Amino acid sequence: MYENEKKEIIKAGLALKEYQLIALSGGNVSMRLPDGKLLVTPSGMAYDTMIESDVVVMDIEGKVLEGERRPSVDSVALLHIYRSLSRVNAIIHTHQVYATAISLVFDKVPNAVTTLANACAGEVFVAPFSSAASFEMGKEAVEHIGGSNAVILKNHGVITVGKTLKEALYAAVYLEDAVKTYFVAKSMGEPKLLTDAQFREAVEVFKDYGQ
Repeated sequence: MYENEKKEIIKAGLALKEYQLIALSGGNVSMRLPDGKLLVTPSGMAYDTMIESDVVVMDIEGKVLEGERRPSVDSVALLHIYRSLSRVNAIIHTHQVYATAISLVFDKVPNAVTTLANACAGEVFVAPFSSAASFEMGKEAVEHIGGSNAVILKNHGVITVGKTLKEALYAAVYLEDAVKTYFVAKSMGEPKLLTDAQFREAVEVFKDYGQ
């Protein structure tokens, strides 16, 4: 069941690899279906070896309904996010280098470029450290994501969310681009950031983006 949606999950995982946001089998991709069931990538599998039957179907309580693979070890965190945030229908977790690096220094991502506001739909904050495979990972994400589509887990990685899988993917990709841009500017001097008004305008503009 859900073959088309499973293909979307795998396609998103391959895109994460293409944009160098993951390495080997790191991170995970999941989706909430219209009937309330969840699709979750399996634990410890590289996305370029994954096929549709590897993607696990779960209910909101974490019971595996379909699939022979073990779901992502982060499922306990993912389930908490889905239960807590009704606006979220997709979650991507990565260990992307630049965004994770900024969590070692800052408490939020500097508002340096419009693409950050566009894709993340708000400021991106850094949540306290939480380990992989822990409930705290989901709890900290929920408590610090606010109205944004992204949150960074200090010393760990990134969680992005969206109404769709495409929205969560855009948030992950453009967050990394925004942080790279800031790092490059910082190497040349003190970056000039967007004003609050400019940042809010960039959030609003992107609401009408796309077909």
